[in-house]
Amino acid sequence: MMRFAVIGAGGLGCYFGVKLAAAGHEVVFVARGNTLAALRRDGIRVVGLDDVHVPSVTATQDTSEVGPVDAVLLCVKTTHLTEILPTLPPLLGPNTAVLTTQNGVETPTVVAEIVGADRVIPCIVKVFTQIAQPGVIEHRGGPGSVSFAEPDGVDRPRTQALRDAFEGAGVPVDIPDDVRVALWEKAVYIAAVGGLGAMSDATIGTVRTRLRHELVAVFEEAASVGRAHGVPLSEDIATRLLAFTDAMPPDSTTSMQRDLADGHPSELDGQVGAIVRLGTQARVATPRYALMYDVLSCRFAE
Repeated sequence: MMRFAVIGAGGLGCYFGVKLAAAGHEVVFVARGNTLAALRRDGIRVVGLDDVHVPSVTATQDTSEVGPVDAVLLCVKTTHLTEILPTLPPLLGPNTAVLTTQNGVETPTVVAEIVGADRVIPCIVKVFTQIAQPGVIEHRGGPGSVSFAEPDGVDRPRTQALRDAFEGAGVPVDIPDDVRVALWEKAVYIAAVGGLGAMSDATIGTVRTRLRHELVAVFEEAASVGRAHGVPLSEDIATRLLAFTDAMPPDSTTSMQRDLADGHPSELDGQVGAIVRLGTQARVATPRYALMYDVLSCRFAE
C-alpha cells in the first residue's frame, strides 16, 4: 500500500483521494476552514455516477504534520498554487512523486521550480465533479480516469506503483506515449468549453449545438499553438474533442465558468490566458482566445 497526500480537498482531490482511501491506501487530505471541519466530522462521500463513502479520513491544514509520502496529488486550482507550493517540501521523501492535475499546460514547469523536475509527473484527469457541500462530491460525467507518465517517457517503478494503486482503487489509468500530448489535449478541451460557456453563460449542451462551429474553431486555434511549441497534436483533435463533448451531460458547466459566475477566483488566466501567452511566444495568432480572454476579463474583473 502507498501513502498519499492530497492537497486540495475539492471536487478532484476528494474524488480520487477517497477512492484510494477506500482501497486501503493511507491518504492524508490537506484542507482548511469548513472543508477541514467537514472531513474530520463526516469523512468524504462521492455520489452520482459513483457511490463511495469513507466516514473517517485523516485531514490536516499543516503539511508539516504529515511527513514524507510516496505521492502528492496536487489538486488545487492554479489560482492557489502560489500559496500552496511553499508547503510542499515537508511532504517530500527521496522518491516522492508530485502529480499535477491542474487544467492548463504551465503548471508542471511552475511546480518543478519548487520540488525539482525529477519529482513532477503531469497527470490529466477526465472527470466532471461538483462540490455538493464540503466533503460531498457529485460525479456528474466523464470516465473518472487518470492519465500520467514521466516527462521523459521512462516507465519507472514509481510509475508502475501509482498505476497499480489507482487501478486497484477502481480508477481507470492510461499511460500515454507522450504526456505532453495528453496535457495539451485536456487544455485545448477545457479552455475552449469553459471560455465559450462563460462568454455565453450557457451549458455544454448549448455550446455544443448553437456554438458548434465556434467550438471547433477554438479547438483548432489552441491546437495550432501546441504544435508550434513542438507538441505533436493530431490533425483530428477537434473531431475527437467534439465527440467527447457530445458525450457529456448537456446541463454540465466547467469549474472555471462556475467560478466566474459566482464571483470566485477563477482559472481564466491559467487556461484561456495561457493559450494567448503561448501563442504570442510562438508567434501564432489566437484571435478567438484573445477575444475570450479580454471579454471575460472585463465582465468578471477579479
